Amino acid sequence: MQLPDLWFVLIAFLWTGYFFLEGFDFGVGVLTGLLARDTRERGVLLATIGPVWDGNEVWMLTAVGATFAAFPDWYATLCSGFYLPILAVLCCLIIRGVALEYRHKREDERWKRTCDRCVFWTSLCCPALWGLIFADMVHGVPIGPDKNVTGSLLGLLQPYALLGALATLSLFTLHGALFAALKTTGVVRDRARARVRPLAALTTALVGAFLLWTQLHDGGSASGCLVSATAVLALAATAAPGTTRRDGRAFAVSALAVAATVATLFLALFPDVMPSSTDPALSLTVADSAAGPYTLTILTWVAGFMTPVVLGYQTWTYWVFRRRVG
Repeated sequence: MQLPDLWFVLIAFLWTGYFFLEGFDFGVGVLTGLLARDTRERGVLLATIGPVWDGNEVWMLTAVGATFAAFPDWYATLCSGFYLPILAVLCCLIIRGVALEYRHKREDERWKRTCDRCVFWTSLCCPALWGLIFADMVHGVPIGPDKNVTGSLLGLLQPYALLGALATLSLFTLHGALFAALKTTGVVRDRARARVRPLAALTTALVGAFLLWTQLHDGGSASGCLVSATAVLALAATAAPGTTRRDGRAFAVSALAVAATVATLFLALFPDVMPSSTDPALSLTVADSAAGPYTLTILTWVAGFMTPVVLGYQTWTYWVFRRRVG
């Protein structure tokens, strides 16, 4: 495997880790508006992600930084062509972070409700925006000879991308419901478990349709079809009686579905990183967009040292805060 291919795989791994970890805390944020019935119950749900949500965002920062260093052309085209959706994501993350950190700074009920609304709406918007961005990236956008995206914002709102936004939002909400069932006790846990089956049915339909469209658009490679089928089967399994009675098993199956969905998108991309919808010859490829061999070699050594450290401290964090919240 050449270094550009290796770094494409590493970036796919980083985004998979981000969507797996941040996916459930986005889902928990959505459930504060759909599951909780008062400020106290919303506080219980938010307490499940309180110690870990900011650590989860490290994966996004690392993925973006790795893209900037390893594939500068990909980074430049992506951030310029998707400027407004990415800016919207960043604004949502800022508002969400402030609301999560400052919710408990005042005992005023109105203040807490305002923070809860901010968490709900930003947790709702972020998955949809990420789904839109990645779906558009896989589907292809108009790229000119200067490697700039020539389309408009409305051009990003095509049907495939909108389906990707809905599928991602539904997937993360299901992921969050299973995490809430794993991490809470009492009535909140019972209510979360009751939401799993209808959410699983909706998510299986949306993600299944989205991945099927992806395979039809990509030409249906054997590996892509296999990974897509794994995602759909895993989603269907989250509603199986033998799974719903075991919170840990159900969450693990949901994690597999998230990972397989992200893997399908990156398999559909390769060997491109930004397909051009106007002229395939103008697509940005892994080989053409990569940094020089010296840069990639240095990055590989740094990643080889730092990745186990990051995995180690995040695993330790989840172990320390492993108890259920009541």
